[in-house]
Amino acid sequence: MQSTMMTDGLTLDLLLERTERLFPDTAIVSRAPDRSLHRSNYGEVARRARALAGGLQRAGLRSGDRVASLMWNHAAHLEAYFGVPLAGGVLHTLNLRLSPEDLVYIIQHGGDRFLILDDVLLPLFERIRDRVNLERVWVVAWDDAPAPAASLEHYEDLLAGGEEHFVLPALDERDPCLMCYTSGTTGRPKGVVYSHRSTVLHALASALPDGVGLSCHDTVTPVVPMFHANAWGLPFAATLVGASQVFPGPHLDPESLLDLFAGESVNLTAGVPTIWLGLLEALRREPDRWKLPPMRTVVGGSAVPASLIEGMARFGLAVIQGWGMTETSPLAALGRLKPAEEALPAPQRLHFQTSQGLPSPLVRMRLADEAGKVLPWDGQQMGEVQVRGPWVTAAYHGGEGADKFTADGWLRTGDVAVIDPRGYVFLTDRTKDLVKSGGEWISSVALENALMDHPAVLEAAVIAVPHVRWGERPLAVVVFKAGQAATVVELQAFLVERFAKWMVPEQFVFADAIPRTSTGKFNKLALREDFAQGSRAGESDDHAPA
Repeated sequence: MQSTMMTDGLTLDLLLERTERLFPDTAIVSRAPDRSLHRSNYGEVARRARALAGGLQRAGLRSGDRVASLMWNHAAHLEAYFGVPLAGGVLHTLNLRLSPEDLVYIIQHGGDRFLILDDVLLPLFERIRDRVNLERVWVVAWDDAPAPAASLEHYEDLLAGGEEHFVLPALDERDPCLMCYTSGTTGRPKGVVYSHRSTVLHALASALPDGVGLSCHDTVTPVVPMFHANAWGLPFAATLVGASQVFPGPHLDPESLLDLFAGESVNLTAGVPTIWLGLLEALRREPDRWKLPPMRTVVGGSAVPASLIEGMARFGLAVIQGWGMTETSPLAALGRLKPAEEALPAPQRLHFQTSQGLPSPLVRMRLADEAGKVLPWDGQQMGEVQVRGPWVTAAYHGGEGADKFTADGWLRTGDVAVIDPRGYVFLTDRTKDLVKSGGEWISSVALENALMDHPAVLEAAVIAVPHVRWGERPLAVVVFKAGQAATVVELQAFLVERFAKWMVPEQFVFADAIPRTSTGKFNKLALREDFAQGSRAGESDDHAPA
């Protein structure tokens, strides 16, 4: 017996077509570099996405050609999210925070043919333009100025008349539609290529009530950059359901974000913990300045301290912790609680809220030890997280990184976790960030989160440093809140209440800031380089600077 169901493919044109028909007047808002707000809607974005697709086809784009974007979060980038794939091309989002050397490598390795560029990023482009082989470059001009140099063209000229020439190619759901490179903190960045099918399925799963829980009643601000893992898929999921989208542009400081949330009644946002730590401090300084609606805040990229969850809740911001990576599109687990855990008293409930949550629907997950043995979900045994699913990459562009996959086809994430019998995932570290002291493992993530629960601590990062006797010991880099301080002894006493004494760092460095990676996470590679010989003289003091 054979199925009689239709076999329509899962392609991105279906998302745009639905929303254009049903929600043409739903607002799309972009904050420009000069802080002005540009207002559009789905009807206009859909029209311009088709015009972009037609313009690219007139420019000679062929099926599978890569079109790079070097842009902040705004409506023109959303147009490219749909317009490039609708033309049959592959949108390659470039991380504008990478070094020029990494950008050159990624553009060349990815085989980019065209580039769409924000005018405010022209200085960055000028540093690489003579080192890359791009046929044509179009500039999104926020101030309507002429293209600033020969061989650079206006984005609006690309769109002019494009809709009239647009012909939707015969898209296959297995066709590539987007491309993103990993951050490359442990080697050369590696390219992940997403298909139409994987992107549509990821959007569907994200929008589920036990996912991000999106509908046409929501107003969404992706603070996570659109150049990083497709802004965690939020622009696609929001378009799928017709949710309003509000983009922050280059203005990611706490005050600008809070102004945007309050002014546009944003009720769902997403970004890395460092963004929300700064935002929480701004709210504490001026608690009456912003009138925020009840908001859901998806936080991912690194583990979330309990103090952040509790602090945000006091201002009506519900934290939902997520876990994933570029290779998983990125959503692989989300901190939605089951009814039994939701009904627990606050202290016990918080324990589960600080987990990475439950594996997402259609994503399979397992733990494996160093020998490859699959471990039980008992909440005790730590192992590397391995995943597979319809939006998990099966290979890297160019066939690199084969060692990241098991013989039976699972992605080795490099994250270490325990999973309890209920299915809640608790990350303990990255494999490269674990501290092995005297043959025993110490979780740097657990120490960091505990330190950030101290009332005087704003941020903390823990790394392994060499030790003559124990092999490695943890070193803590601590940033205090404005006007607050604590001694090493006080911080150690705070940690001893939660950890065995041998796990507590002897060495502390008090700093003004912790270096960030290109995606806003703590840059532990830089810290390990800085403190390769242990803490530097005079920096591990008994007292923090006032």
